[in-house]
Amino acid sequence: MPKAKKKDNKKKNATFFGITSRVLMLIVAALLALSYVSIAINPAKVWLVSLSGLLFVPLMTLNVLLLLWAIKRLSKSFVIPLLALIPSFFFIGRYVQIGAEEEQAGQAKGETVKVMTWNVGRFAMLDEEAGIRNMQQCADSVFDYILSQDPDIVCLQEFKLSGSQKVRDYLSRKMKGYSVEYYMFPSGSGSFGNVTLSRLPIKDKGKIKFEQSANLAIYTDHQVGDRRFRVYNCHFESYNISFTGFAKALLQRDNTVINETGTKMKRSITRRPKQVDQVFSHIEDCPIESFVCGDFNDNPMSYTYYRMTRHREDSFVEAGKGFGATYALLWPMLRIDYILYPSRYDAVTNDIPRVNLSDHYPVISEIEL
Repeated sequence: MPKAKKKDNKKKNATFFGITSRVLMLIVAALLALSYVSIAINPAKVWLVSLSGLLFVPLMTLNVLLLLWAIKRLSKSFVIPLLALIPSFFFIGRYVQIGAEEEQAGQAKGETVKVMTWNVGRFAMLDEEAGIRNMQQCADSVFDYILSQDPDIVCLQEFKLSGSQKVRDYLSRKMKGYSVEYYMFPSGSGSFGNVTLSRLPIKDKGKIKFEQSANLAIYTDHQVGDRRFRVYNCHFESYNISFTGFAKALLQRDNTVINETGTKMKRSITRRPKQVDQVFSHIEDCPIESFVCGDFNDNPMSYTYYRMTRHREDSFVEAGKGFGATYALLWPMLRIDYILYPSRYDAVTNDIPRVNLSDHYPVISEIEL
């Protein structure tokens, strides 16, 4: 082949490669940009938009890799991922924190309340080596750990007792000194729901049931001195999908499982904002200040987070350190459990210990009132 023809083919290949890489950069940059605006879009109306928010961390990482690759090739197209990444610096703190400010962390000046939220996963995390062979042993271990943390208020989701066990009897025995409030759904194998425990005087309580859902929110009003506040213990709509099962279905091209997973995701994504709006409306009508805790089943780049953080601060953002991920099976990617508190209060500490007693990690925060 003549040298001129070889040179011409090489030039064509370079041009094609350059155009293809720019198109890829534009697509990935556009998806990252979509994740920024997805927080303000109600997914009940445009459910696919919320997926870009769910994929914020992978999309941001991909843009970083494309930026480095373009710089290495001395390509002017580096400007595409660079521009897309600039807004991410305003959001990345919702996922990872270098550390709380030294003068703030651990130095409360006034009265504090220690709050803990934990999706206990129906006490299904068994560990033969640790001597946890059944649900009862898992539950006992969970409450032993809770007591070791000495919280004032505990919000639990996916609490489950099997058979005919009495919820109040069990909790009163395990958590002496705590008031017990809960709402449970009965089933053939027992009962499950949300539980709130408190060492503070409880002045009022209630529940918010969601339509066509086994998820719910309960609330309790607490008294500290002359100060009164409400704590919402929320468990918003779950995806109810198996990540390992979905990955296996993709490899095996099992369209039945793939389609079923898509249906479940759409159902969860469209139901959740209605539940969020229901709780938000309840909070707006509440005459006292409110904490919002629990398993939101949504990440910080979501409509759920956007709504629930109105007039409230995020304990992890204000006082956390390291990765904020709370879902153990996809650590450090997914942060879906939160403690949100009134803006005029301060988070003194925030901890997310990697305790292997559930598929979620607990969130523990000390709040200065």
